[in-house]
Amino acid sequence: MVCRRRADPENPQLSKDGDIILGAIFSFHSSWRDRQDTYTQKPMPLECISLNFRAFQFAQAMLFAIEEINNSTDLLPGISLGYKMYDTCGSTAISVRVALALANGNEVVSAPSEASCTRNSQVQAIMGETASSPCMAVATVIGPFHIPEISPFATCACLSDKTKYPSFLRTIPSDYYQSRALAQLVKHFGWTWVGAIRSNDDYGNNGMATFTETAQQLGICLEYSVSFFRTDPPNKIQNIIEIIKLSTSKVIVAFLSFLDLDVLLYKLSHHNLTGYQWVGTEGWIFDSQTAKMDKQHILDGAIGLSIPKAHVSSMREFILNVKPLNSFGYIIFTEFWEALFDCKFKQLNSSRDNQSECTGHEDLSGLQHSFTDMSLMPIFNNIYKGVYAVAHALHRILGCNETCNDMVQLDPFMILQHVRKIHFKTKEGEEVYFNENGDPPAKYEIINWQPTENGVVDFVTVGLYDASLPADKQLSLQNKSLVWAQNSKQVPVSVCSEKCPPGTRKVLQKGKPVCCYDCIRCAEGEISNTTDSITCVRCQPEFWSNDRRDACVKKEAEFLSFEEIMGALLTAASLFGTCMTAVVAFIFFRYRKTPIVRANNSELSFLLLFSLTLCFLCSLTFIGRPSEWSCMLRHTAFGITFVLCISCVLGKTMVVLIAFKASLPGSNVMKWFGPTQQRLSVLAFTLIQVVICILWLTISPPFPFKNFKEIKDKIILECALGSTVGFWAVLGYIGLLASFCFILAFLARKLPDNFNEAKFITFSMLIFCAVWITFIPAYVSSPGKFSVAVEIFAILASSFGLLICIFIPKCYIILLRPEKNTKKNMMGKGASKTI
Repeated sequence: MVCRRRADPENPQLSKDGDIILGAIFSFHSSWRDRQDTYTQKPMPLECISLNFRAFQFAQAMLFAIEEINNSTDLLPGISLGYKMYDTCGSTAISVRVALALANGNEVVSAPSEASCTRNSQVQAIMGETASSPCMAVATVIGPFHIPEISPFATCACLSDKTKYPSFLRTIPSDYYQSRALAQLVKHFGWTWVGAIRSNDDYGNNGMATFTETAQQLGICLEYSVSFFRTDPPNKIQNIIEIIKLSTSKVIVAFLSFLDLDVLLYKLSHHNLTGYQWVGTEGWIFDSQTAKMDKQHILDGAIGLSIPKAHVSSMREFILNVKPLNSFGYIIFTEFWEALFDCKFKQLNSSRDNQSECTGHEDLSGLQHSFTDMSLMPIFNNIYKGVYAVAHALHRILGCNETCNDMVQLDPFMILQHVRKIHFKTKEGEEVYFNENGDPPAKYEIINWQPTENGVVDFVTVGLYDASLPADKQLSLQNKSLVWAQNSKQVPVSVCSEKCPPGTRKVLQKGKPVCCYDCIRCAEGEISNTTDSITCVRCQPEFWSNDRRDACVKKEAEFLSFEEIMGALLTAASLFGTCMTAVVAFIFFRYRKTPIVRANNSELSFLLLFSLTLCFLCSLTFIGRPSEWSCMLRHTAFGITFVLCISCVLGKTMVVLIAFKASLPGSNVMKWFGPTQQRLSVLAFTLIQVVICILWLTISPPFPFKNFKEIKDKIILECALGSTVGFWAVLGYIGLLASFCFILAFLARKLPDNFNEAKFITFSMLIFCAVWITFIPAYVSSPGKFSVAVEIFAILASSFGLLICIFIPKCYIILLRPEKNTKKNMMGKGASKTI
């Protein structure tokens, strides 16, 4: 095969021969002049413009490392390193072209060469580029040749993919870590509503994508996310400015290169967009030239991540000791020197155009220029470490000790494998090594822009980020006073919605991000005791929410107690009824031999008074805190005493009817219902109720019960019925006896007698039945303790009805109308009227 050059040769801007050649790709110019291709002739080479003084600093840092290695007796003794440095003018296409030139060789031949086309590449490693997109293009082209490419400043996480970029390594951490660190930093200061601006290239797009993903996981929302490139038309940048103006977020995360930020900053200064808190990446946060451009103090108080500060002894002096006349790249360095001192070399421009003449020996020490600014020393250190990484790999391959084996055939793949495995310390004590993705350890300093009195921005380190530490310890901020936007000492607030206080929950606003929400007060019985709670937690059944809805408090236990007014009144009524019954019993006992007492069956009357006393007293068992014994006692005592009472009334009614039948001629019915039969009937009726109560208590007795449902914020202490069948059987039996008694009394109401007791019994039973018929719906519908009060009222009302209707008229005659308390008045007068 015959090798023929198809294109024009690519000549390096800086070069020096050596035993081993290292390549370098830097943008000595940042752009190029536009041209119109005619497509009728071969396009002319690009005309590069806008000198980039940083690239000259980078080149000097690489030259310093090479010279230091060449002068070393410990590293590569007897081996000299040479270099070839190319200018890309900021063009990705040129970056690819010069990378191929470094890989293929660039000898100028006048005739086709007969030499083999499969010879080794002319460089063993390439330093650069300093931006992510050109690095991706270069790594893609030289990857198949396994030539190591070591970048000092390309941070895109995409370059860690070894399947696409197998020969790419870097001495700056991947944005995989920086993007997450930025999100954690934003979260640390409570900023959940931020705007985002990114460079429209691989660096900005990939970095912002990772930041957005992490931010969403941390609960941070982006109000807007826009991209631009410095060469975009002015109207696109104007649209970004309008978006910022209309936004409500006060924090802007800028994933930008310094070149893009400089363009944006120029536009922002015309609109005086101050007061925003900027959060930046290592691409611009420690750039002194950007700080000098910020005349309107738009970026004051900015905070962001920076490559850790570094110091390489003697490097500053070497960089500032540059002399164009002594340089190997005379043309490029004379151009650089003329721009630096605004002069012209005589031999290049005899007319001089009214400019001073350059001598090449001008003093840099007193010059205020971006080239003399050493703030980019961390990047210089990255270049320095990259050159030393290659040197250490070569040292191992060549088996260097006191001398090196220069007979070893160097192979880029072999060099690449050794570079990946190197682990050494620089002369400053810094460890250098790469992980499996070709990345160094991820460590950042947190930088805060703090303007000084003379207008110069001081880059103050306020914290550290170390990705090798546990997640909760990676981000650490020092106790230093930070300066925020507009020189404020207060941390800016940037949220879509204020934090929801305890006692409320977040409800998302329709159609808006999750950071925009309304705070809704928790419902009754629910609480939230944390800020920004998304749900309210229901209190346990025995607890209820307080007024602030931020704590559960124990519910107040509600029951009818003796201390409250209603309980005291009912207790007083019960005791009054008991005393009243005792007084009536005393009167009847005192006047037991009088006709009216004897005529009304005194034995049943005393038994009735006794049962009424028990009825009044049993109402007291319904008052007070329910217990197991009180629950069983109250219903059974009530049922038995009332049956005893009704049985006595029924007995008295039957006595009246039978007595009237016995007074008819030829009737002997009275002997069938004498005192013994009366006692037995009362006993029998009562025993039936006793049996019912015993069955109820045996099968399913009443028990104390905490009712949480009746009243939401209170616990109702009540007695559960146990068996509802038992309860209604007790009430039903009482109702049955009462109905039977009422019917008999109603039938006997007109029997001839001056003091017909059946009339009073009828009226008393009418009251009794009316009370208990109205009791049922009132009892069912009354809440809490009021249902107990209704039951007590029914007991007292029916007891007072029986007592008053049956006994008070007799007491009236006994005490106030004694002249009527005679046998003659009881029997004779009434008989004559009947006749």
